[in-house]
Amino acid sequence: MNALPRITRIGKTRDRLGESPVWDDRTQTLYWIDSLAGLIRRLLPATGAIDEFSVPAPIGSLAFAHDDRAVLALRHGFAHYNFSTRELTEGPSIGLDHPTLRLNDGKADPFGRFLAGTMHGGRAEDEKPLGGLYRIDAAGAIEQLESDLAVTNGPCFSPDGRIFYLADTARRVIWAYGYHRDGPLRNKRVFAEMDAHGSGGDGATVDADGYLWTVLVRIGAIARFAPDGTMVRKIEMPVRHPTSVTFGGPSLDVLYVTSISRSTHLFDDSPDAGGLFAIENLGVTGLPAHRFGTR
Repeated sequence: MNALPRITRIGKTRDRLGESPVWDDRTQTLYWIDSLAGLIRRLLPATGAIDEFSVPAPIGSLAFAHDDRAVLALRHGFAHYNFSTRELTEGPSIGLDHPTLRLNDGKADPFGRFLAGTMHGGRAEDEKPLGGLYRIDAAGAIEQLESDLAVTNGPCFSPDGRIFYLADTARRVIWAYGYHRDGPLRNKRVFAEMDAHGSGGDGATVDADGYLWTVLVRIGAIARFAPDGTMVRKIEMPVRHPTSVTFGGPSLDVLYVTSISRSTHLFDDSPDAGGLFAIENLGVTGLPAHRFGTR
């Protein structure tokens, strides 16, 4: 008989908007952000020690480079952050300076680029969202891959890198695309309609078996979807608004989960809200995070 998942709160941090957890398999550390506070946090699970790095708020997401740096999605553009020197180097802008538009969730792809999408809040019902999905390479070149995205979340890749998943949380849909080293996204299709599950998908990751794990941010749960888009597992969380997930640990068999205490639109006053959580005994493993840039 399979053991039940064990959910544990890690440390005592309380994020306003916890997001973008990423496991560094080289140093066996976990990074995540408090988007609205402009903080990158780093956890050393072996000791429980947590470091903090201040960056301009809001920060949408990050991905590791091949050295002691990361690429960041900030409000309207990208930047590089050096964890050794704590120095931020500004990068290119997406070219849209709008008060209610900002970059949000992002991931590195298998070829060393970084993809991040926007969220456009405060729109009228008939107003088309600005921005979309952007990809930046190590030379700083930006290309727009998708448009008409209201709240971009959950970018992630199949184990072979040929399928790219992307959620629009506001529209409650997860799409799948064909993905290639060069050229545009291809063969867009609906992967999962989320209305039936009571929440749009939020942060997401793919496990070693090719199943997609996504947060159901409105109903306090984590869901696992088979490659055909069928939900096959649901785990209730001890907080109202979890936000994102990643696999970590020495065997990549721990699912780390970030959460909200008070974001722009969501609020949870429970004692554990905004905490970082670890889920063990899932019986599955994840994949190492892709890195930005060339070796």
